[in-house]
Order: sequence, then structure tokens, then C-alpha cells
Amino acid sequence: MNGNDRTISRIIKVPRASVWNAWANPGNFEQWWIPEPLKCRVVDMDLRPGGAFVTQMSEDGATYTPHMNACFLAADALERIVFTNALTGGWRPAEDFYPVPMTAIITLRDHAGGTEYSARVLHRNEADRKTHSDMGFQEGWGTVLDQLARKLESRD
Repeated sequence: MNGNDRTISRIIKVPRASVWNAWANPGNFEQWWIPEPLKCRVVDMDLRPGGAFVTQMSEDGATYTPHMNACFLAADALERIVFTNALTGGWRPAEDFYPVPMTAIITLRDHAGGTEYSARVLHRNEADRKTHSDMGFQEGWGTVLDQLARKLESRD
């Protein structure tokens, strides 16, 4: 691991297939991807290498603004999702990055208690890592991971 990486992990008390479906199904994804009380809308989610990953967010549920415009680099069913906001769908170079250029690697592993969910976010340099950290990386990614666990575990 590089010093410019940030990681966060949780054990989610459901099978990997449930966690994968929370990513693969846009309706499920919208329920946890952005910290509440903000609302998420999936504009495009083509979960395959080169596929688009576009979300919007809203404070009032009526007016939406851009949130994520990224490209999936890998989608290994039930195991790994990799995306970057340095590219948009179709491998197009991105013009804007929110909050900073980054690549995220989401891994799912079997665990005695369910699924080990790990997110590793790679930044190009210390300044980008610091910006993302100062914006609340740990709190934001931690909140959505807690939301994901809560929603999935309440269904089982």
C-alpha cells in the first residue's frame, strides 16, 4: 500500500451476493451510496470495464447536482469493483474530478461473520490525499459503508 492510499473496511453480516447486488442494482445502490439525509440518483451504471458510473445528489429530493462521473475499470462478479473518476464511461479522459482524481478498489471476501468489504482509494499524490482526507474521507466513506451494512443486515 502506498502512503497516498486510504482504506476502510467492515464486516457486513450478509453473503457476498447480497453486497454485490447492492452495487449492481441501481435501485439498491441509490439507497446507501451518499450519506443521509442526502439523496442519490443513479444516472448511469454500466458495471463492466469501460462502463459509465454516474450519480447525482440532492438535499431536497427534487433538485439534483453532479456527484460522481467515473468509469469502471474492473467488475469481477462477487469479488472486486474498480472505478476511477479520472476517466468517464468509454474510457474518456475526465475534465473534472470530484473531489480529487482517484481510483477506488472495492473487494469482497468471505468472512465467518458474512462478507469482508474493503475499499482502498488511491490518490496520485499527497496533496490529493490530504484534500480528500480534509473533506472527510473517513467520515463520508465510513457513513455510506455503515448505511450499506444497516440496509443489508436489516433485510436478512
